[in-house]
Amino acid sequence: MSDISRVSFGDHDAQVTRVGLGGEGILRTFGEDAGAELVISAAMAQGIGYFDTAPAYSGSEGYLGAYWRAHPGARETIFHTSKSAERTAAGAEADLEHTLEALGCDYLDLWQIHDVRTEDDFAAIAAPGGALEAFAAARETGTVRHIGVTGHHDPTILTRCVREWPLDSVLLPVNPVEGALGGFLTDTLPAAQAKGLAIIGMKVLGGRSRDFSGNYVSPEGGVTPELLLRYALSQPVTCLIVGCATPEHVRTLADAVRGFSPFSSTELAEIETAFQPVARRLAFYRGVI
Repeated sequence: MSDISRVSFGDHDAQVTRVGLGGEGILRTFGEDAGAELVISAAMAQGIGYFDTAPAYSGSEGYLGAYWRAHPGARETIFHTSKSAERTAAGAEADLEHTLEALGCDYLDLWQIHDVRTEDDFAAIAAPGGALEAFAAARETGTVRHIGVTGHHDPTILTRCVREWPLDSVLLPVNPVEGALGGFLTDTLPAAQAKGLAIIGMKVLGGRSRDFSGNYVSPEGGVTPELLLRYALSQPVTCLIVGCATPEHVRTLADAVRGFSPFSSTELAEIETAFQPVARRLAFYRGVI
């Protein structure tokens, strides 16, 4: 089994695998301890070195924390991320404390401002006493090594975050629907590139992509997870995160990188054109567009 390729995390020295285990799939449940352990173990065995989670993702932090406690030293081999959707500094600080306790860790490699959607979100986070203060302070003290922002609702708002905030990364949707609609891939992504940010892709399989169970975007059938993974890897992204429900899904994710060859610009355009008639319907995760 060949290694999964690694790339630099934006302009930073850290190296990350080109695919990561998302906090969706079986991790976004409660009471699935055995299945979650199988998926986490499979990701470790496949050499996936980027793990995503968030307080909002049900039992995900607890599942991962249990795994790290049962496997001393394993967490240190992983680029570990989490998030906070709190908009005040005090709320974000409380989230970080809870996250570290749940994970059994004393630091995060990446902590992300979660799901920024509106101008009101932006203003609250950036205001005195807003969450951005807590994120910057945590990076300064070393409790987190990098900070980022996530969003899938409004590319204009997310692009503004990228341009105006002192970030290290952005997490944004990357799939053919986004190629057809424009915004996240045409505006936010280039803005992140211009600042040297790491670019993490989500919703690779579509708006309901909690796992590989067939809930992926498709204009008329026949679109496979493998095609969607290849499409996303053909974009200028650092890493893709996908939630997995079984070890087989983990292997599909890892194999997408090992056998990766990029689509040509012509092929990418053909895929996006096929999605154009249904793009607005499939991008329901954006809200009203």
